[in-house]
Amino acid sequence: MRGRLWVTSAISAVMVAAGGIWFLTAPGRFTTTEAGGVSDTAGDAARGKLVFTAGDCASCHASPGQTDRLHLGGGLALASPFGTFRAPNISTDPVDGIGSWTTKDLANALLRGVSPDGRHYYPVFPYSSFTHMHSGDVQDLMAYLRTLPAVKGRAPDHELNLVFGIRRFVGFWKQLYFKPGPIVADAGHDESWNRGRYLSEALAHCAECHSSRDLFGGIKSGTRYAGGPDAEGTGFYPNITPARIGDWSEQQVAEMLQTGNTPNHGRVGSSMADVVTNTAMLPDSDRKAIAVYVKSLPPRPTPRP
Repeated sequence: MRGRLWVTSAISAVMVAAGGIWFLTAPGRFTTTEAGGVSDTAGDAARGKLVFTAGDCASCHASPGQTDRLHLGGGLALASPFGTFRAPNISTDPVDGIGSWTTKDLANALLRGVSPDGRHYYPVFPYSSFTHMHSGDVQDLMAYLRTLPAVKGRAPDHELNLVFGIRRFVGFWKQLYFKPGPIVADAGHDESWNRGRYLSEALAHCAECHSSRDLFGGIKSGTRYAGGPDAEGTGFYPNITPARIGDWSEQQVAEMLQTGNTPNHGRVGSSMADVVTNTAMLPDSDRKAIAVYVKSLPPRPTPRP
């Protein structure tokens, strides 16, 4: 009897634990009541083009090997310690791309990191920053994406280490690092600073590169904007806090975002050159706003490579 009772208790404990894990790792969806919800009939494509540009969308999702940045067939290989990810097709193709998506589907992807079929996206898609977007920008972005051409063909599958191939485990990552919700304006700062904060923290997701990460791929808070190794282990993203660029003026930061030229007569390289391709297309006021915000960051020492 005692043996049976022990087995029954053990099975019950396992079932309770499994249920708890299932609950904790469940994908959380964007609801229609949050921030006014989103609509398939709303959205301004012209404003959405600016969101697309600021978000650096083409840099990852344009098909490699061709020059059209609006050929969004995906396929770019993104190496990481967890394996190789492939950027998906986000063109309007209804089968291979996102042509069948609703605006709410896009909101769930950007703001919650959840696919239309209810699975977690891997955080190589920087939804931990995009989650701070305003829902109106999601509507505008979808309106713009719908003006772009459909591209046939699916991107190759991710090639991940065995454990990381289980998407449900991303739910644990979200418990630790994912803080959903839109950025709220800070009344203690002016409009330019607040715009720069929104662009840097949400749309342009600057900290996703210019920070160091821990064993599980989460940003180390003490290194935010202070630089860190690139995901492929072949370079180091620079420190962009005043500890490193404190002698740059706001105008010089804004000029770098337009031309790629640095105050010491150098030029940005690597993936930052692609970022500048996008920031150069933003209004002058947006580049200035980013400069104002970056110059206000707390100085942090550059972490060791």
